Amino acid sequence: MILYTITQCMKNFGFYFIIFLGTILGSTSLRAQTDSTQTDDTSLDSTIDKPLTIDLNAEEEEEEEEEPEKKRKRNVFFDIKTRKAFAKSGYGKNEKIEIFHILKKWEDPDPYVRDIYWYEFKSKSVKKGGTPTPDKGMLLHGPYRIERDGEIIEKGIFYKGTKHGRWVTYRKMYDYMVLDSKQKYSKGWPKESKITYYDRQATKIKEVIPVEYGKKEGNYYLFFPTGEIAVRGEFQYDEKTGSWTEYYPLRQRRKKTIQYAPDPWTKNFDPYIAQEWNTDGKVVYERKK
Repeated sequence: MILYTITQCMKNFGFYFIIFLGTILGSTSLRAQTDSTQTDDTSLDSTIDKPLTIDLNAEEEEEEEEEPEKKRKRNVFFDIKTRKAFAKSGYGKNEKIEIFHILKKWEDPDPYVRDIYWYEFKSKSVKKGGTPTPDKGMLLHGPYRIERDGEIIEKGIFYKGTKHGRWVTYRKMYDYMVLDSKQKYSKGWPKESKITYYDRQATKIKEVIPVEYGKKEGNYYLFFPTGEIAVRGEFQYDEKTGSWTEYYPLRQRRKKTIQYAPDPWTKNFDPYIAQEWNTDGKVVYERKK
């Protein structure tokens, strides 16, 4: 009798264990299917996954190359290690020498800033814009200068591929080098840029209008109060250029794209809506090519 009771208990245990195991596996499979469904949405724009922060009123950091060697470690700027490099172009008196520093370890560039400067390994030259990756090159970081015929013609400092602090250019007048232009930046954003906020504490950015040398120049952003992008596009010489994108308030779904002239010099170009999506992410209009 005792043996029969034990046998029955073991059978019952095995039966309930199988049911329990099936429930766990079923739940895992359902979660996997749900995750797969959530990521299979081609209407989402996830190229930017961090909030924008800009502080144009931050105090400028002095160019660290001017600090005595005893006060800082060699080739370390903003507490980040770099290595020194140079690039040459041109010939004779027109030969241009760029002296700069690049990051030792790769860091992703700021996705909001348009002009990213980096050193391309293949061409051995400094590039502006494009899509830098660790296998192609490395971001500029630290002091930078251009020399021609033994004279400095441009000088500034980079922060992870973006212009930062005071930048100046010089030109030759008779036998002297004179100041030609001066501009201030804050990690890629010109100091002239106009920033508006939703709150008095200036913690929630509403709109970013990039301004350089008195003209709208660079990436434009309009944000929802949640911090997600509402509109983004590019200005060149005070003109809207290229493709501008509008978004819905939730999940960063695209609402429409508007096509402007490819550059500010293209005249008689009428902007047009290229595509429109509904709130479910389905295309409801597409301009015929």
